[in-house]
Amino acid sequence: MAAPYDRRVDPLTGEAAVIVAKRQARPNLGEGVHTRSSGCPFCPGGIEAPDDYDVKAFPNRWPSISDGRCEVVLYTSDHDATFASLGVAGARKVVDLWAERTAHLGARDDVHYVLVFENRGPEVGATIPHPHGQIYAFPEVPPAPRRELEGASCALCGVDPGDRLVSQAGGWRAWVPDAATWPYSLLVAAVAHEPDLPALGPDERDGLAATLVDVLGRLDALFDAPMPYMLWFHQRPSDGGPWPTAHLHLHLAPLYRSPGTQRYVAAGELGSGMFFNPVDPVDAAAALRAAGAGR
Repeated sequence: MAAPYDRRVDPLTGEAAVIVAKRQARPNLGEGVHTRSSGCPFCPGGIEAPDDYDVKAFPNRWPSISDGRCEVVLYTSDHDATFASLGVAGARKVVDLWAERTAHLGARDDVHYVLVFENRGPEVGATIPHPHGQIYAFPEVPPAPRRELEGASCALCGVDPGDRLVSQAGGWRAWVPDAATWPYSLLVAAVAHEPDLPALGPDERDGLAATLVDVLGRLDALFDAPMPYMLWFHQRPSDGGPWPTAHLHLHLAPLYRSPGTQRYVAAGELGSGMFFNPVDPVDAAAALRAAGAGR
């Protein structure tokens, strides 16, 4: 069987890259798509959603990994919704779908890691503004989650974020990391040592939904404008290994450092591997706590 992607490792830096030249031709609808009538493929009646739906997952037409390993997850049929506007009940449906697709893809013998993620906003390359995320099913454990899993003990159990805590609900907490690389970075993790999305019980899924609705609403309220962001879950690999340090959590990287001003990663950072954050994590947490006060 052919490899699902063209993975290469730089002999100088040791960094891995996947070359996906065919994605260069994928369509880019940009910011102008606002309604069903303007051709959004994710709105009911569109090419990817011929019927109405609450949440929906389907194979990506422009996959980065072959063999049905890339999926799109639609959060709602409402084109103008935000994740926060879904409310806890709507967000819970998304959490359930994330868990269902993680279990389904992770059950494949040729899948060793399931990455659930979202890019929101054209600033981070989202080509369709309809609320959605994606899932990649890797044939290996990728470098970033692997680094987190290689510790001798769980790095999240027993963490006390102190004055960097932003929100907590239903057994989940959200806080600004002490060594945040993005000005308003957030880490969202279960208090209990839960390994992956499928392992979550009903109450824990409700707690995750409530926490995401809260923190993503705070980010939009922070500068009174939609916050472009990247988010991704790290969870237990599906390769059958024990992975005792796997503790389900979500990384959230918002792009703006001040109203309308994007935080760029520059040459000094990429070249050195050291990141220079212009906002103190304690101040970031205080601003995010205040952003939720009037909602």
